[in-house]
Amino acid sequence: MSAPDDSHPIGQHISGLYETHIPVRDLEQSVMFYRDILGLQLARCIPERNVAFFRVGNRNQSMLGLWGSGSAPMGMRLHYAFRSDLNGVLSLPEKLRQAGQQPLGFNGEPVDEPVVIGWMPAASIYLKDPDEHS
Repeated sequence: MSAPDDSHPIGQHISGLYETHIPVRDLEQSVMFYRDILGLQLARCIPERNVAFFRVGNRNQSMLGLWGSGSAPMGMRLHYAFRSDLNGVLSLPEKLRQAGQQPLGFNGEPVDEPVVIGWMPAASIYLKDPDEHS
């Protein structure tokens, strides 16, 4: 048995995640959450398509798309993560509480400080958006 080849010719050029798109029940409420609570920069809102796009990090780093789902009875909860420096993660629980948000741990339990996931390695704080996305 041979060892896996870590130098896949396409994968070696991938340096990060550029965009993520999630469904939301109420586009206006979700825009307010991501803009006013998380402080993301609204890049473009297209009302006729029921979609909004946010810049994450610098202008060309990454983007989050919010797609209004209309009145469909089925919901979907997704998980995604934003990158931050350690000071940002350490200060996040208090900032979230001040904004009326509950900081959460890996299993959804209320926490007062970041949780550490050693194998990643990562220090993390979780929270739920208006659609329960983590």
